[in-house]
Amino acid sequence: MKIVIVDRGNKIPASNYGGTERVIWGLAYELSRLGHQVIFMVPEGSTCSFAEIIFYNPEVDLIRLIPKDTDFIHFNFVPDFISDTPNLITMHGNPGKGKNLPLNTVFVSENHARRHGAEAFVHNGLLWEEYEKIDLNKNRTYFHFLGKASWKVKNVAGAAEIAVKAKQKLKVLGGNRWKLSMLKRNPYYLLHTNLEFLGMVDDQTKMKVMQESKGLIFPILWDEPFGLAIIESLYAGCPVFGTKRGSLPELINEEVGFLSDSIDELSQAVIEKKFNSEICHMYANENFNSRKMTEKYLYYYNEILNGRDINSQVPKNI
Repeated sequence: MKIVIVDRGNKIPASNYGGTERVIWGLAYELSRLGHQVIFMVPEGSTCSFAEIIFYNPEVDLIRLIPKDTDFIHFNFVPDFISDTPNLITMHGNPGKGKNLPLNTVFVSENHARRHGAEAFVHNGLLWEEYEKIDLNKNRTYFHFLGKASWKVKNVAGAAEIAVKAKQKLKVLGGNRWKLSMLKRNPYYLLHTNLEFLGMVDDQTKMKVMQESKGLIFPILWDEPFGLAIIESLYAGCPVFGTKRGSLPELINEEVGFLSDSIDELSQAVIEKKFNSEICHMYANENFNSRKMTEKYLYYYNEILNGRDINSQVPKNI
């Protein structure tokens, strides 16, 4: 098939932040490896050795940029037109309340789909072979937080409180200590000497830090659709200590983490719970890889190409 993958977010490949970009990179790589012709339509400045690139231009009618002999279009946002070419949309975030989505919309977790009255979902997978080899024998001496620390619902303040109460060091990947809005929310814990803010880090630094971490502290305050921070941490051998929100209960089992909506229970678990780094690593490697993700997307592509809808009703944020 000739498949066009469209994303108007950040250029590819991702270097620092770039969740969707990492996912579609692995998807395109696997599709190409399976013999499909893949074309990326992504922002200018993108590069790729295994797929053709057409630069996305918001000032040009999108439908004019898509090659006429395309067999299938995979959008990573809701386009403002209806295409005659078979297509699906991956919804990576949580749209506004009451917003109707196209019938052939795929969500990134079962919880994500269910909250929109839908059935179609594909867990994100990453191209682990492009990540550096993990040394599971490293000495682990601290915990980490991974995410946009400036975003309140990611709850870096809660992660800080858990670490401080557990008397553990916490390295924060994805934010800076002195952001005023963060300090207003929880100055005591965010200014504590047990915290080290590393800012936005590149892939190499991120994996180096996580290989020496005892676990990801992830007390999110919203319904996370998926969370690449979760599977990247697991891949690095880190168990996950998080809340029971969004996708976490379906991604984390008792062998690879602990979930609770209580800060005190999470703090206690950080102290007492012990997990096997190799089991965490293998769990991520086997369940959240780009090949497994791609095979499920191909199933949905073929369903649509054969004239079948992948959801029984129009998805809507309910």
